[in-house]
Amino acid sequence: MVYADAGYTGVERREEHENREVVWQIAERRSTYSRLSKHSVPHKARRKIKHLKAQTRAKVEHPFRVIKYQFGYMKVYFGLMKNTAQLTMLFAL
Repeated sequence: MVYADAGYTGVERREEHENREVVWQIAERRSTYSRLSKHSVPHKARRKIKHLKAQTRAKVEHPFRVIKYQFGYMKVYFGLMKNTAQLTMLFAL
């Protein structure tokens, strides 16, 4: 299961993801649910689902904040080897 924000809408139709067995949980764009009446049942249900997805994403994203800010991993290194080497050193401490 993959959780993503609204910027990834349509990712399940891309060629590189054809053979993957993944359940995509992508947040809806604001325009899709703002057309509904704010007091309607579908609007309230979609808003609740959006809130639950955001909570799940936040739980996953917060550990990355610890790595980036508390361990000084704010500088971007070009190349996978440099990134891997720096992360290995950070976790070895």
